[in-house]
Amino acid sequence: MIFVNIYIFKTIRELLPAKTPLIFPLLKHPPEYFLTKKSTYVNVCMKWKKDPYYDSIESIHRSSELKSLISLKNCIARDPNGCIPISEVSKSGREFGLSIKVARFMRLHPSVFEEFVGPHYNLPWFRLTPKAVEIDREEKSVYEECKRDLRLRLKKFIMMSREKRLPLKIIQGLQWYLGLPDDFLENPESHLDGSFVFVEMEGGERGLAVDCGESFLSVLQKNAVKREVCRGEWNGFEAIPFPLFPSKGLRLKKKISDWLDEFQNLPYISPYEDFSHLNPESDVAEKRVVGVLHELLSLFVNHAAERKKLFTLKKYLGLPQKVHKAFERHPHIFYLSFRNKTCTAILKEAYKDKSAMEVHPLSRVRMKYIELMNQSPVILKLRRQNNRPFGEEIRKPDLDLDLDCEDEESSGVGKCSL
Repeated sequence: MIFVNIYIFKTIRELLPAKTPLIFPLLKHPPEYFLTKKSTYVNVCMKWKKDPYYDSIESIHRSSELKSLISLKNCIARDPNGCIPISEVSKSGREFGLSIKVARFMRLHPSVFEEFVGPHYNLPWFRLTPKAVEIDREEKSVYEECKRDLRLRLKKFIMMSREKRLPLKIIQGLQWYLGLPDDFLENPESHLDGSFVFVEMEGGERGLAVDCGESFLSVLQKNAVKREVCRGEWNGFEAIPFPLFPSKGLRLKKKISDWLDEFQNLPYISPYEDFSHLNPESDVAEKRVVGVLHELLSLFVNHAAERKKLFTLKKYLGLPQKVHKAFERHPHIFYLSFRNKTCTAILKEAYKDKSAMEVHPLSRVRMKYIELMNQSPVILKLRRQNNRPFGEEIRKPDLDLDLDCEDEESSGVGKCSL
């Protein structure tokens, strides 16, 4: 263990002339976390352990497919007639995040999209099925009722940044995870309040800033008060531990287990507090990074996101270059799923302790879309059976069960044994 000794600061102060201005103001009044014990760096290298529970969460692993489906659904719903020709979206596959043709994707989901012959030139047209229209109506109702909640989530997201501002392209890249509708930033008058300000950032790109004097508590701080771990008086030095949820069969070595215990007892720096005074190589800074990722995932609809999407926030949230190590060094807090050839970071607490997280208002609506999507394979299977050419029947093998029966005419005996 290494202890930062207060006598070092006093000795340096005595060696300096009396009128010499302090180059380092911390020499006069060092913060309390300078006097706490710090563990030496432990090269935590934990083997990745597959967990079928997190790999089977449908709302997470079908999120990419669902995003494309809802984008296409919105194109049809916006049309005054409620239907569009395939030519209107056939060349926009990349915009919808599709790797296959748009027409093929829509035909793979007949429970959502209904195809019919258009009025001109016998071109294929698409409209929404009655069930999809019903869920779309419910989705719009949720957006209207929970507009304040969505604004608060966006505000917290921006308040975690260094300068309390983020480029619009960064927000647009993550608005699916935040649960914001596609036109949220296109119509600021109806979605944003006076605390949001559009600004110009470096390079001439537009950004969105938050100008308010509000102070926010992180999810970890709220739960600590609820569990009476802390009194609710925050001075920046509370040692709030992270809830740990080890996967089955994942055992830690004694050295790593001791390091984890010391890590839990370090001061917790809220993602909404200033962190410029922290040494980026310290354990306290690492705990702050873990706290930022914990709070960020708690704001998302499924409490999960593609890891590469989170990497785009390094510059703005003060995350280190090797932020991926935070997921690898803390498998009791995060789970990395490699399903669908994509690395997805999942917050374990959201699925192991559901009372700890606020349910996103849009999560139930998205689950209804997924349940509707799951009906498509059944519909396609029935269509294949009904479209079988006339006269073709399912041939069943002729089973001769009387294998040991003798011909009554040849032997005159009508006895058989099975």
